[in-house]
Amino acid sequence: MRRDTSQLRQNDTFTAFFDTFYDRRNGFNFYTNPLGARADQQFTNEGNPNADWNPVWDVRTGRFDGGWTVEMEIPFKTLRYRSEPPHIWGIQLRRAIRRKNEWVYLTRLPISAGGGSGSAGIFRVSAAGTLVGLEPPPASRNIEVKPYAIGGVTTDLTASPSIVDERSGDAGIDIKYGITQNLTADFTLNTDFAQVEVDERQVNLTRFPLFFPEKREFFLEGRGIFGFARGGVTGRFGGPGGGPTGGVFGDVNVPQLFYSRKIGLERGRVVPIVGGARVTGKVGQFDVGALNIHTGDETVSSSDPTNFTVVRLRRDLLRRSSVGAMFTNRSVSRVAPGSSQAYGIDGTFAFFENVSLITYIAQTRLPSPEYRGKDMSYQGKFEYAADRYGFQVDHLVVEDNFLPEVGFLRRDNFRRTFSAARFSPRPRSIESVRQFSLEGSIDYIVTADENLLETRQGIVAFQTEFESSDRLTFTGTDNYEVLVRPFTPPGSDFSIPIGGYGFTDGEVSYSIGQQRRINGTLAARYGEYFGGDLTSVEFRQGRIAVLPQMSIEPTISFNWIDTPYGAFQTNLAVTRVNYAFNPRMFFSGLLQYNSASNSFGSNLRLRWEYSPGSELFVVYTDDRDVTGGLRPDRGWDLRNRGFVVKFNRLFRF
Repeated sequence: MRRDTSQLRQNDTFTAFFDTFYDRRNGFNFYTNPLGARADQQFTNEGNPNADWNPVWDVRTGRFDGGWTVEMEIPFKTLRYRSEPPHIWGIQLRRAIRRKNEWVYLTRLPISAGGGSGSAGIFRVSAAGTLVGLEPPPASRNIEVKPYAIGGVTTDLTASPSIVDERSGDAGIDIKYGITQNLTADFTLNTDFAQVEVDERQVNLTRFPLFFPEKREFFLEGRGIFGFARGGVTGRFGGPGGGPTGGVFGDVNVPQLFYSRKIGLERGRVVPIVGGARVTGKVGQFDVGALNIHTGDETVSSSDPTNFTVVRLRRDLLRRSSVGAMFTNRSVSRVAPGSSQAYGIDGTFAFFENVSLITYIAQTRLPSPEYRGKDMSYQGKFEYAADRYGFQVDHLVVEDNFLPEVGFLRRDNFRRTFSAARFSPRPRSIESVRQFSLEGSIDYIVTADENLLETRQGIVAFQTEFESSDRLTFTGTDNYEVLVRPFTPPGSDFSIPIGGYGFTDGEVSYSIGQQRRINGTLAARYGEYFGGDLTSVEFRQGRIAVLPQMSIEPTISFNWIDTPYGAFQTNLAVTRVNYAFNPRMFFSGLLQYNSASNSFGSNLRLRWEYSPGSELFVVYTDDRDVTGGLRPDRGWDLRNRGFVVKFNRLFRF
């Protein structure tokens, strides 16, 4: 019953979607299950769902022999729409019948729009129905004021000097103002994110940094407009229901011009946000977004007071296409004294039912002369994504001095060429099988400046999707990796020397359908790793439905690596426990152990929405050094600990 929980989507659900501007691209999504749990999303450009958008609305459900009923109450103040008549909206309704692995829509959709499982059909806004005869109230300039107060106790033994049981209290305010019915301004003062769940820890056996998603509410609302060179949900290569052949790290190779975690977070430390403002909405055929945030200083990460600016403009074209531009500025560069900028133009084009093209060109400007020149990045990606056949080709270039300091860059100085093909028949003669999928991909990455090979990867995968929604997948991978500098695998105490390494591996995985009380993916992998051997066993994205209102979500990973230069083992255990007292109050506990960082952490949160949009949070967090292992007879040295109580209140005018 917890709001926005993934458990909700694993039951029977009813969904109502509204395209309030009737632009056939964007809209608002509301859905519920027989228990009355709520979930909501914003869609941008036929995809890019923002599941952390939490508007004010309510729902009631009832159950009877053979079915259930639902009644939604969505205030017009929650939605944006055109002020002037005629009031024509797009509408889509969906019912998910999980025991049958069946998705039913109001309008007829091409089977390829389902994204492989059927659920992604809700993103095809251009195929939604048309709602006429509406008489919404006259547009008003809605004002929402949300002050907060917080108090807590903090211990941080990693700080200098150490902090032990330091008591603190603070207050701040968020304000939302409707400039027009289509354009909204948000203001924040002394912003606090103490109630946000900590990041889930991950196993990283590569030489590239990990990507962590944004979880802070202020940066999540309206984030779709700030996406650069991001199309909707059209493909099946690494997308919803897609296969494993998305290439080396899939689209994570594509740099992000704006990555909101660069604001208020630095080198694992929280940097205080003094205040800021954001404007998002629609002006005619243009989507508009502007953001300005000012942060304070933080000693441990050596962060100086910094101002961040992001401006985004996007213009709708044709039926399902758009072009846009983005500009970012950081007043204090991390490279050299002065400010840094990034800017670019992008286009997303969708043709017919299954053809899409994404392209962009961007440049950065840093204050140091040594970063001038070779500071461009550009991409062109074509995809044909029908249900039976699929094809994708992608060319991406990131030059040596391209460095978006308000963005995310996983690797630099590379030129990537990627291609993939898929054949996905639906056999009528095998009743237990819904679809087979045979996929293959080739990823070829060279340095952008000297055209020297860095990475070559070929993948072949065969997947069987059963009528029960279970999936059995076999994957074979052939890799060649060139190290231009020694590489120390995370969790090891040795380095792999410079040179070229070829290695292969195979993986078999079985995914249990999400409608089952116990579900998740069990995978085993065996192969080579930089001249040695790699064996891994994991259970990921697990969920155990203990009670209708309680679930346990475990992820467990064991990796054994033996190379000529040394051997090591990494273990990861992440378990989340959710208990919903009712649709407005829930408890969530996240326990994590990572042997690579010798850490054990807990994050316990109680959230009570005592009035629509108004909340009380009680949060406990700690992190401990478990170098000696998890044995109870070994010391678990405390690194940091925090306990906070946060109260906010929403006033709507």
